[in-house]
Amino acid sequence: MPTTTDFLTYTQWIGILTLVFGVLSLLGFIFKWGIRFRLVGITGFMGVLTGGLFALSIVPFSRTVIPGAVHFTLVYDNGGNQAVIALPTTINESQLEASLRQAASDFFSYGRLGGENNQLTIRARTVIHPEPGVSKPLVVGKISRSLAERDDEQMTINIYKERLAQLPDTST
Repeated sequence: MPTTTDFLTYTQWIGILTLVFGVLSLLGFIFKWGIRFRLVGITGFMGVLTGGLFALSIVPFSRTVIPGAVHFTLVYDNGGNQAVIALPTTINESQLEASLRQAASDFFSYGRLGGENNQLTIRARTVIHPEPGVSKPLVVGKISRSLAERDDEQMTINIYKERLAQLPDTST
């Protein structure tokens, strides 16, 4: 993944190219070339690209990777204080905790509305099949974190061990 330093380098090169097209546009008007208006359009577009790359060079990219987290799918997100993720039925307790921490990191945003307690609650669920043709969603854990600070040390994780025990045994 490109870093902010890479985008700054790209900005410098595209900025130089924009200036070159600007000079070509100016020469086109001086010498009345037939493509002078196209050169103005190209210069304008290059200016927009330069501005976009510059914006990407000043915005920090950060994604925390939690070791042990398994792939999860976002099932529900109200854009505010609640979200639900789906996990495979083969998950164990340590993977569940890591996956909840990963989801809390991934879904954190200052733009979320936290309600009265300013907390984001993410529930983890899986689907079990107690008998053929019947599917039952099973919430196996949840995490609550603050929406006010990025590095929340006060996250509360609840793992429902009795529900984890209902998952099919895949150790054999």
